[in-house]
Amino acid sequence: MNPATAPRDDRADARLLLIDPATGARADAHVRELPRWLRAGDLLIVNDAATLPASLRARVWRNDHVSEDMLSDDVEVRLTGIGDATWRVALLGAGDWRTPTERRPPPPVLQVGDRLVFSEALAAEVVAVSPVSPRLVELRFDREGAALWGALYRLGRPVQYAYVREPLALWSVQTVFAGRPWAAEMPSAGRPLDWDTLLALRRGGVEIAAVTHAAGLSSTGDAALDAALPLPERFDVPAATVAAIARARARGGRVIAVGTTVVRALEGSVRRFGGLQAGAGETDLVLGPDFVPRVVDGVITGMHGPGESHFELLRAFAGEAALRSAFEHAVAGGYVGHEFGDAALIVPGLVPTAAQAA
Repeated sequence: MNPATAPRDDRADARLLLIDPATGARADAHVRELPRWLRAGDLLIVNDAATLPASLRARVWRNDHVSEDMLSDDVEVRLTGIGDATWRVALLGAGDWRTPTERRPPPPVLQVGDRLVFSEALAAEVVAVSPVSPRLVELRFDREGAALWGALYRLGRPVQYAYVREPLALWSVQTVFAGRPWAAEMPSAGRPLDWDTLLALRRGGVEIAAVTHAAGLSSTGDAALDAALPLPERFDVPAATVAAIARARARGGRVIAVGTTVVRALEGSVRRFGGLQAGAGETDLVLGPDFVPRVVDGVITGMHGPGESHFELLRAFAGEAALRSAFEHAVAGGYVGHEFGDAALIVPGLVPTAAQAA
């Protein structure tokens, strides 16, 4: 499937492939038509995490407690999500987003005590190196609070990939309901939703709620690290959302997650606390064909095909044959993929069998 190469100005103009996993039926629509396909009593849950300026440039200095030597003057540091006292980051070698991550040279191998210098106003010390990959390290920045956030927003840019034609502005990778800056990359399933569509859903009796989930990196170019994605990620499920889910269940409505990050937050809460409850935590839940959701009935997702990690995540909601058939239909129909691409809605009982494409 061809990738979308630029953000759409009209978000809701994205196409929407409707997939009924129970029958294999499908139909073509647009995101702005979503109110036609959800019904009164349903609950739509979005991820309101804002996208961080998670890509920063740095020079690496080796500190052997005797002398300091500069190892590199061209390293990209990608935040994997929000941090506290320390921040987990992935390192990429020389180059920028115009070169696919897998073609970038490796960064220097860092040791605890090495320093990353971003500017005169910001530096960080390596405090841990992950056993998963030497490219995954923990940093302690040399400032905190407002001073750190100000430096990150001055120096950082959105993470982006080579299929996007032009440099991205930070506002291009935000959903309309973005709140706390937690996400390393945009929770992209929510990008096609605009306020007109959301208001139309509300007028049609669909309730809308939110969770916050720190969506992480989708690719680093390092095989060992990419195989470990998604990494454990932070989530926060508000009490209001737990109450909204209870109301939807009581009235016979369906719970629809906008993106797999919402699924990870809700189902990760169930795993962490033994049942859905309000609260924050971290989840290492990975969806797949053997996972049976306990909270979520359906999902809005980007377009993902066989061989992609997200395709396996979606098998928690539909069988492989139905997903493959739908993907082949989408390719033939000119749908586009990746974070600015088209979307799919997977819900049992969604599409009348007669609507199935030939």
